[in-house]
Order: sequence, then C-alpha cells, then structure tokens
Amino acid sequence: MKLIIAEKPDQGRTLASVFKTKKRDGFIEILPNELFPAGAYATWAIGHLTELSAPERYNSQWKKWSLETLPIIPGQFQYEVVKSKAKQFSVIKKLAMDPKVTEVIHAGDAGREGELIIRNILRLAGCSKPMKRLWISSLTPQAIKDGFAKLLSEADTRNLYYEAYTRACADWVVGMNASRLYTILLKQKGFSDVFSVGRVQTPTLALIVKRELEIESFVSEPFWEVHANFNIKGKKYSGKWEKDGESRITTKEMAEKIAAFCSGKQAEVADVKSEKKEFLPPLLYNLSAIQAEANKRFKFSPKKTLDVLQGLYQRGIISYPRSDSRYVTPGEAQGFPVILKKLQAIPAYGELFPLPIESIGSNKRYVNEKKVTDHYAIIPTEQVPNLDRLSADEQKMYDLLARSLIAAHYPASTAEYTTITTLVDGRAEFVSKGKVQLEEGWRKVLPQKETDKDPVLPAVEKGESGDVVKAEVKESKTQPPKRYTEGQLITLMKTAGKHVDDKELEKVLMKTEGLGTEATRAGIITMLKDRAYIEVRKNLVYATAKAKILVEAVGEQVLASPEMTAKWEQRLHEIGEGNFSPKQFIDQTGKMVHHLIAETAEKHSAWSFGQQITDAFVPGKQKGKRSTSLGPCKKCGGPVVDKGTFYGCSNYRKSNCDFTISKNILGKSITQKNIKSLLKTGSTEMIEGFTSKDRTFDARLVWDGEKVKIDIAKQQI
Repeated sequence: MKLIIAEKPDQGRTLASVFKTKKRDGFIEILPNELFPAGAYATWAIGHLTELSAPERYNSQWKKWSLETLPIIPGQFQYEVVKSKAKQFSVIKKLAMDPKVTEVIHAGDAGREGELIIRNILRLAGCSKPMKRLWISSLTPQAIKDGFAKLLSEADTRNLYYEAYTRACADWVVGMNASRLYTILLKQKGFSDVFSVGRVQTPTLALIVKRELEIESFVSEPFWEVHANFNIKGKKYSGKWEKDGESRITTKEMAEKIAAFCSGKQAEVADVKSEKKEFLPPLLYNLSAIQAEANKRFKFSPKKTLDVLQGLYQRGIISYPRSDSRYVTPGEAQGFPVILKKLQAIPAYGELFPLPIESIGSNKRYVNEKKVTDHYAIIPTEQVPNLDRLSADEQKMYDLLARSLIAAHYPASTAEYTTITTLVDGRAEFVSKGKVQLEEGWRKVLPQKETDKDPVLPAVEKGESGDVVKAEVKESKTQPPKRYTEGQLITLMKTAGKHVDDKELEKVLMKTEGLGTEATRAGIITMLKDRAYIEVRKNLVYATAKAKILVEAVGEQVLASPEMTAKWEQRLHEIGEGNFSPKQFIDQTGKMVHHLIAETAEKHSAWSFGQQITDAFVPGKQKGKRSTSLGPCKKCGGPVVDKGTFYGCSNYRKSNCDFTISKNILGKSITQKNIKSLLKTGSTEMIEGFTSKDRTFDARLVWDGEKVKIDIAKQQI
C-alpha cells in the first residue's frame, strides 16, 4: 500500500478524487485500482506543518535579546511541529508508520518549497520508507493519472530539498541575528520597536525607501511650452515648439516672446516622417506578470492574485500558478485545440472565434521547451469551468488567462506613427506627433489602456505652406517620480538587477529572476505591510518613518543591496543542481553575520536621524504601557493618542468622542509634532508638500471650532 502526502487539504482531496475512495479522519482511503492494486492512503499537510526551532530551544540564554548573545548560530538546525497543526502531523505520522504502507509518494507542490514541506514532515516523523515523487503542473484528472503513472525517483528532486533547506536555515540565521542587532541598537537611539531584517525584504525595502526619499527631496520647478495651431491649405493640426529636441522653456518671458513672434506668421511643412510599428501579442503569463497585470487592471494585491489563482489550480481549472516561465512545452501545446474549442462555446469568447492563427505549436515565442523550468506558463486547463459558478474575482483572473491564450493565436497589432516638423517664418520649429491604428490584431482580445493621446494628423506633404492660426503659452511644473503600485513592486523585485552596478552580478540577478522567487514575492510585500514598513493607500506604496530609520541604519551594508541576493541566489542555485555544498554555504553565512554584528556595533554611535523622521516615528505596541497623550482633545478635553494610522481621542469608547485626524492628508505625513502644536495652539506650523490635483502647495492645519481644516485651500478634512 502507498501513502500519498499532498501539501494542502484541497490538493489531497483532488488527487484522490480520480479514484474510488472512502473518507477517513484526516485522510482518504483510495480503494484498489489499476494504478494502486493494493490501494493507497491520501493525506495532506496544511502548508508548513513544521518550522525552525526558536533560539531558546538550542540555548536558554538565547531567549534574551542582547548584543552579548549574538551571533546566534546553531551547530545543527532543528525543525519542530507547529503547535496549531500537531493533530494533522499525528495523522501523517501514524499512516507513515503503518506496517501496510510500503512506499511514500511525495505529492507536495512541484517546487522547492513543496519539496521542503513534505520531506521535513517525513524526517520529523522518523519515516525512512522508500519514496517516489509526484511532479505535475495541473490538477486535472488526466494530469493526475499521468503523474502517478510516471513518478520520479526520490533522488531526482533531492538536491531541490537541499537548496530549500539551506535557504531556510540561512535566512533564519540572517533574520534572527540582524533583526535583534538593529532592534537593540535602534532602541538605544530612542526607537522602541522590533525592526525585522531579512535577506530579501530589506533590499526590497531599501529600493522603496530610495523612491520615497526621491519624492520627498524633489523640488518642483515651473516651465513653459509654446503650442501653435496651423492651417495648411485647409488641413488643420497643432504642434509644440522645440529647439534641439527640447520643448521646455525656463522663463515665461521667453515663451511669450516666441508665441508673439509666431502669431499670424507663415508656416511651412519642413518634414513628414511616418513609421509603421508592429506589436506582437504578449507572452503567456507567469506569476509575476499576472500579479502585475491584475494589480494594474483590478487593483488586486499580489497576495490576493496568488490566493485566487491557487484556488483555481486546486480545482484543476488552471495550471500551477507559482510558475516563473512564460512558455509551454510542445506536449502542452498539443492540448490547446481542445481548450480553445471549449472556450469558444462560452458566449463571452464566441465572437473572438474562429481564430486567425489555427495553431501556435511551432511558434517558439510561446512553445519553447528550453525556456520551461520546473513548470510551464500559467494557462487554462482542458477542465474549462462554467464561468457563472466562479466568484467575481475568480472570473476576472480566469478571463485574463483565457484571453492570453486566445490572443497568442492572433496576429500582431500594427500602427503608423507620424511626425510632422513645421517651420514658422523659416525659424521657429514645431513638432506634431500622431498615430493611426492600422491593424487591431490581438488588441481585439486583450484591450489595452491607451497611454498615449496622439491625435490623428492630416495628410500633409513636405513643402506645403499655410498660416499660424494661434500661438499660446502653457505653464506646467516638473513632477516628482511616481510612487510604486503594489503590482510595480512585484516587477521591481523581479528586475532588481537594474539597480546593481557590477555587470556580472547583474547577469546573475537577472538570471535568478531578481529578489525573491515567484512563490515568495507576494509574501514579502505582505510582510512589509504587516511589519509597518510600508503603507498602501489607493494602491500606492508609501514608506513609513520606521522603514526610513532602518534603511538609514543599515546604510551600505550588504543587507540592503541586491548584490548580496545575487551572490546568494547563485550559490543556492548551484546547491539545487548538486554543484555546491550546503554546509559551506551556511558557514559563509555565519561569517557574514559575524562581520555584520562587529561592524554595526562599532559604527552605530555615528547614526544620525533627521528630526522629521524622528517626529513621524510611531513606536510599536508595547505590552503594559499606556499610549502617551499628545494633548487635550479639542472636542471633549480627553487625551489624544497615536492610534497607528491616525490620531484619535482616547475617550472614543467612554463618551463616543469622534475626534480623529488622519496620519496622511493629501499625500503628506502628519507628525506627532504637528498634532501637539494643533492641540495646544489650534494651528500647526506651515507644512510643506500637500498635493492635490497635480499641484503642490504649503498650508497649515487649523481647528475652526468644529473641524480640522486646511486653511489655505479651504478643503475640509
């Protein structure tokens, strides 16, 4: 009899569903069949059933957070069962030890993490029975049966386990030591909170803080442009003045002089250039690509996208979602006609058929076995669902995947881009740009939001002349860098190699797909939110004062650099291929941690933090300590305290006092210092950098007797 261990309950039930079964407590009994003549047991983990032991499990002195106990590096790492999941572990252990069970089938997710989860359970259970590996990319009945018929040997994936185990232990060493180190030293500087530090989360955070500081330090400057309307033999269009490719003019007076010079003058078409551009259909989705797209279209967080996809996968509707590939194998491509025929029967897709391209089986843009790693691209399976039975979120995600497959069977989209250069009075040069869509192609399937607003230009020829109907000056301001969206964070992590100076390391980082993996990036972003390093408001990412403090403290240490991740990922990849020693990797990690502790402890006295960051810092929740009053409430006189994302009266429960002030008003962080001033005098000092409708202004917050208002713009909060 065989024992099948899946990674999650739903997956375990789905794997068993293709056979005749009997339901048991914590597992399913599979009755004898062609694949399992003696029958089988199918059970499951609940994600990670085991975890690395806490420091005090190795040494009681390591429980205390102090510099004297650092570094914490166990001689031998230990895993233990997660207490809340002990019952399911007992079920698995009992089945594994059953004398009737002669072989274990490892059916965890086909990737590094799945490899680690199931093997760790078997290790802790003391099971040494022969093992085979189920390795499939979809949970359709046919894929399940084919997978069980072609099981891998235990040795085929053993190195992946070593890689995942080494990664987990090394990350534990870095996180445990660096988090304690910076928490202790920053507390000495007056910042009482837990500062979590990690190999992937900290360099990611450093990139976010870098953008935050660029936005804060940006000084908006005015500029002017001259626009003119032309009439060339009855053909009308407009253009923008340029000189040496630059249209921005630094003074209003100069812009007005140019406009005055051009008004009513003769205009001549100096040049007309037309260029036809072809845009191929997008590649099929991997996880990063669909997370970015879902965030852009639906404002889904990366975690939400992964959760929805995981649910569809576990029901056999789509292929494995944690894939890093955007290609499929020839074998998978052979199944496309069946999938597409079923999609054609769905009213929402009927009008997109018949397909312009019958087959993409030989198109290496999509079908390329060499570019498929552990898994192929995320695609719909032949198990096409009734869309009405999917939730609204599931429908959106399935629609993206269905349309990506259909779009791959459409031709390129083509457009003609035209640039007209117009000379006024033989001297002033104006440039006009326009676009004409020639062939819609795949855009019929995947409509794209137009980012450019180029108009359709009339057909004019070089040498034709006419008049300037109107010339006017338009004033604008330079804009700060844009904030990242959550979807862009995924892309930022994936392309972090662009931020590395060393070309060789850049190649490594790009090859290893940047910071983190397809499976972990969403979790890293969620962790940064949970640990109060970032706030996401209206899908835009803001770095908190806590984040700035940590990144400032870490400084140029390797912990904040993608370079370290590049080196780590290179070695870990080599472990996964059996070309590097896990023990040597852990030893090198230990040396790095020793160096980090010694250097940081020596240099921390020189750390200096600006007053604005210090004022904006919100201490973490401390047990047994009451929040400090910032001043008396303007409504009831009760103490106003910092409540995390806003300031509020502590009499809220006692007398229903609703006095609150948001910590972020029109893009500006409101500090405790601001609130203290407002509560004491009825007004803050001038606060710089409020933003509203693409304009930036300075203002005070004032109490008018009833409400807090912005006094300059008369906008009520």
